[in-house]
Amino acid sequence: MLDGPIKILVPTGSLGAGASEAEVRYGIAQGAHAIATDAGSTDSGAAYLALGMSKNNRGSVKRDLTLLMREAAAARIPLIVGSSGQAGGDRNVDWTRDIVVEVAAELGIRPRIALIYCEMEKATLKTFNADGKVRPLPPLGALEDATIDACDHIVAVMGAEPYIAALAAGADIILGGRTTDTAVLASYALWKGAPAGPAWHAAKVAECGGQCAVNRLEGAGVLISIGENGFEVEPLALSNRCSPDSVSAHMLYENSNPFLLTEPGGILDVTDAVYRQVSDRSVNVTGSIWRPQPYTVKLEGAGSRRFQTIMLIGIQDPLVLDKVDVFHDRMLAALYDRVHKTIGAAAGDFHISLRMYGWNAVSGERPPPGTPAPREIGVLFVATADSQEMASQIAKACNPYFFHFPIALDEELPSYGFAFTPADIDRGPVYEFLLNHVVELEDPMALARTKWIDLSEGGKA
Repeated sequence: MLDGPIKILVPTGSLGAGASEAEVRYGIAQGAHAIATDAGSTDSGAAYLALGMSKNNRGSVKRDLTLLMREAAAARIPLIVGSSGQAGGDRNVDWTRDIVVEVAAELGIRPRIALIYCEMEKATLKTFNADGKVRPLPPLGALEDATIDACDHIVAVMGAEPYIAALAAGADIILGGRTTDTAVLASYALWKGAPAGPAWHAAKVAECGGQCAVNRLEGAGVLISIGENGFEVEPLALSNRCSPDSVSAHMLYENSNPFLLTEPGGILDVTDAVYRQVSDRSVNVTGSIWRPQPYTVKLEGAGSRRFQTIMLIGIQDPLVLDKVDVFHDRMLAALYDRVHKTIGAAAGDFHISLRMYGWNAVSGERPPPGTPAPREIGVLFVATADSQEMASQIAKACNPYFFHFPIALDEELPSYGFAFTPADIDRGPVYEFLLNHVVELEDPMALARTKWIDLSEGGKA
């Protein structure tokens, strides 16, 4: 039995997004037992895992860490960070580690820091695969060794267990590799014996900080209080409030089923959850159930295979703007023909795309008949090839067509505007997520490696 609710302060939806000092202090004043925050995502693409770099600038992450480390140390509560450095690979964790050590020195504090790594060796994954422990998620098929070899970095998305072990070992700060957002936020409450259903559901609601409040733009964080029979959630901004609608709706965030959420080791079932307004600002939730399942973790692997060169061209010609779709198709056909005639077979299996910004560049769908002509469009030319040199040569071969390519042969030649000179810009490798699989584990700790930096003992690792 719990002595009382376990209170977790979630200062922001992602470390570096901007935690509020007033909100953090309010949460601590309400008796927060831990500060927990996610620090990464796959939302911004595969490059951050492949390159081991953060999307966020160092200054914004250091700013948030300075605030959170100072307040956590003063309150003597742990600070828990998951998916460190955006992608949660080993290099991403180490990047965050260096900031934490720097901030600790500036604040004059000496925390025990647990570093939880989850990057996998290719040979390890191949062994799991050969043993039939890896299965694909739609739409992919069986995992091939060649796909594993094509990955630059591979992470196993951790559950709560490595964090619980680090807390039990006395960590003041935990910097975890790639982890489900919910596992990071639920770990402390689970360690303290909170029931799994409320702990996981509260974590899901709070994963994006203040996004579960009525006014999503007002305030950064939330406080979740997890008890024996359910949990409560309130925004840390006193001017904001949660409602049953705003809280229940978050089960739809990045989740196709509003009642079931799959996590490592189980499924959160909120089919019978009841959401009640218990004050002007807070909502109580009961009826959340945790259904244990065989333990699996998702694999994320990123690598680069091909290269791209781009050009950006602006068009205001009224004849083109009146028939953008026709221009796109004629220009694309002409560009392919140009490459085949000037480069030939040496171009390899190349690809050209024209993305018509101001028309349909985002969706790629043709606008319905009768759509008014745009005032101007920006044409993003993208050449993809097996080498950077070839992608660049394809762009150079196509360049002349963007000066005067006409939509009507009996009209005067138009002129289009290049945004830069030289017009072609080498974009570099194309990074891709190459894995969409899960691996079955008998031991939830099997793919996690924990290292320690104990600043209380002079920084010994």
